[in-house]
Amino acid sequence: MTNMPMLWAAATGGALGGLWLGLRRRSRVADRARELLGRKAEAGAGRSRRLGRVRSARPAWLVPDLLLVPVGIALSRAARSPVPLVGAAAGVVPLRRWRQRRGLANEAGRRASAVIELCEGLAAELRSGATPELALHTVTTRTGSLRSGLGLEAVARLAAGRYGGDIPAALRHLAELPGGRGAAAVAACWHITAESGGGLVTGLDQLADALRAERALAEEIAGELAAPRTTVVVLAALPVVGLLLGAALGADPVRVLLHTPVGLACLAAGVLLEAAGLAWTARIIRSAEEPPSGGGTTECGLSRTRPTGTGVNR
Repeated sequence: MTNMPMLWAAATGGALGGLWLGLRRRSRVADRARELLGRKAEAGAGRSRRLGRVRSARPAWLVPDLLLVPVGIALSRAARSPVPLVGAAAGVVPLRRWRQRRGLANEAGRRASAVIELCEGLAAELRSGATPELALHTVTTRTGSLRSGLGLEAVARLAAGRYGGDIPAALRHLAELPGGRGAAAVAACWHITAESGGGLVTGLDQLADALRAERALAEEIAGELAAPRTTVVVLAALPVVGLLLGAALGADPVRVLLHTPVGLACLAAGVLLEAAGLAWTARIIRSAEEPPSGGGTTECGLSRTRPTGTGVNR
């Protein structure tokens, strides 16, 4: 009976971990299917609209991170101490912020790939003889992955350029979104081409090459940081492993930590040190991922005084 809190913690953590992995796998399979199919079937679109209405009707405060609260209640009842509940309630906000940062990072990665695809698609349409406005409208309305990557609002702004919309302004708006700063160079190319009459294809080709090189560098940095991230996860899990080992040896560490003054003091100090270590390592990793100041692709490679274009003057 002394190990009952540890058994409750292990069972609850295992169940939540299995549920989380199952939902992530299902989401990845659905995203991959949408990429392969290009567009959804009518039934799938209707289901997505129904899910969108349900999500919009859900209160803003009702987030998955609140699942920590019932977990904390269960652990508190098992350990006969309010400390697990307090810890679970205190972890809701950090977990929420971590999930938001992760979501923004994934969104930025998809949008950066979509900007490269936009440059390549525009260049291909211009080579086929389309006007710039028609090429932009065709590319943004034809490819499903491009619409999901850039965002519906950004795609609508770009597609409106065929009917007199301000295309450079729409591209600059796209550049302000996470992962879309390459669109600022597309806007510069568009503006310079309109002023000088130069070939837009040349600038788009050079820009696509530069964005691909920048993306490859970012992927290389992410690969180099995989080992430090794994080390952080292992170090963060060591206290839990220590508790499990202590319970297996019959030392009953949960009772000592939650029901004695010395244990509570050690628990508070350990939590503070753990949080400080995680924040410090996360800051180091974020500083390594950030591009250098003044870096990035912001020039389109075209001259404002290009005399005569040798390529397609579109």
